[in-house]
Amino acid sequence: MPKKALISVSDKRDIVEFASFLKENDYDIISSGGTASVLRDSGIDVKEVKEVTGFPEILGGRVKTLHPKIHGGILYQVGKYEKDVEEHALPEIDIVVVNLYPFQKVISGDHDLNQAIENIDIGGVALLRAAAKNNERVAIVSDPDQYKEIMDEMEENNEISQNMRNKLAVRAFQQTTEYDATISAYLQERYEDTILPTIYQITGKKVQDLRYGENPNQKAAFYRTETTGESSILKAKKHHGKALSYNNINDLEGAMDLVKEFEKPTVAAIKHTNPTGVGTEEDIAEAYRKAYACDTKSIYGGIIAANRPISVEMAEEMDKIFVEASIAPGYEDGAIEVLKNKKNIRIMELPDWDPERRGYEIKKVTEGMLVQERNRSKINKEDFEVVSERQPTEDELEAMEFGYKVVKHVKSNSIVFTKKDQTVGIGAGQMSRVDAVHIANMKAMLDTEGATMASDAFFPFRDGVDAAHGAGITSVVQPGGSIRDDEVIEAVNEHDMSMVFTGFRVFKH
Repeated sequence: MPKKALISVSDKRDIVEFASFLKENDYDIISSGGTASVLRDSGIDVKEVKEVTGFPEILGGRVKTLHPKIHGGILYQVGKYEKDVEEHALPEIDIVVVNLYPFQKVISGDHDLNQAIENIDIGGVALLRAAAKNNERVAIVSDPDQYKEIMDEMEENNEISQNMRNKLAVRAFQQTTEYDATISAYLQERYEDTILPTIYQITGKKVQDLRYGENPNQKAAFYRTETTGESSILKAKKHHGKALSYNNINDLEGAMDLVKEFEKPTVAAIKHTNPTGVGTEEDIAEAYRKAYACDTKSIYGGIIAANRPISVEMAEEMDKIFVEASIAPGYEDGAIEVLKNKKNIRIMELPDWDPERRGYEIKKVTEGMLVQERNRSKINKEDFEVVSERQPTEDELEAMEFGYKVVKHVKSNSIVFTKKDQTVGIGAGQMSRVDAVHIANMKAMLDTEGATMASDAFFPFRDGVDAAHGAGITSVVQPGGSIRDDEVIEAVNEHDMSMVFTGFRVFKH
């Protein structure tokens, strides 16, 4: 007696080839509306679902396979329900081939809410779950990319093994989880009035296995979790170099996120998620030179990001040192060839540059996770509150704005010494703020005289200002809000420095 396959697919890629293979291997095919038409047009004999159920498709196709005969034919177990199978003439369905309406694709383009709703699959999800639940007998084929593997196994073993059915079932449940998470996130944005949802779901599709994680003893992989339209590493094209590592991806993200802060041509160098230097200039090569000059030692083996296409001149400067990777909206003709002089450098391009931040930040903790909005704070010198007796000069205001944009991307506690267009010294990740000041001074390879100090949070004591004055700093930008603000302001005035409050901190942990 021929086996039976139920085929109902939205993505009809390679379905004719797969259905033909099943027919050649003695499967009768049951199919629904559009899929049945495609198969018949290709000369494949099919029986429509309505011929099996005795019930037509209704509600414009909203209801097709939701019928006891279909789900009974999928869910029955051998040796337990033969009486029901015989009494109700249930078709004994052995393979279910189904994929879902393209909800993600629809909402990624121009659409209205009604289009989104109509692309929420109901019957397909029910088929996936039913067949996956009964994987002891039924094979659930949920992705066209699975066809070849299944055909290869059937040609070799004349059947689909239990091990394969188990794997297919897991993949089906993963797909329904991902599908529902995408729908709930989409509707939450429109129906709920809370910024953070009551239930936050994360699903991800593996993009690639990585050689290892932060260290060689840790396994790692890269997953796509969402599609927001924002420029991301997942959208980047690799022109050259070895595969990206876990640390490469992490640092590329940090470098790219930093240069998104700036409208002017800007270059940032990142090492272990902290900037070693940032520079801004109308010419991108000069912006790179300024970023490089901040710390010519730590930049070695770092990541370089630019918010403009990398020029040949900039590439020639980069070629003088060892760089792990570069990322930019593009590369001028000839720049990639220059960078290829270093065989291992990863050359990444993001042609569709979109610096807008969307979505959430997530940090895993034991048995839970922390979720917060992305830090979309906008830093603008016009919003600064001057709290010192001396008014800042225009150059100092520009340096304050520049520095606060940079310190936002340095691990806390953080201090940045800066001029109006380049960093001078960076003190990152200290438990004590005054120690971060000392490290910024120690790391500085450029003249700190007349520079600005940016702090990601308030100064709990005046010692940070005193240390900065000793290093030649003449102006300070910080959030304010300490119970000792008066003492800090007094220190600034004693040293004839200028200081502004931003009103918000920019911790990064």
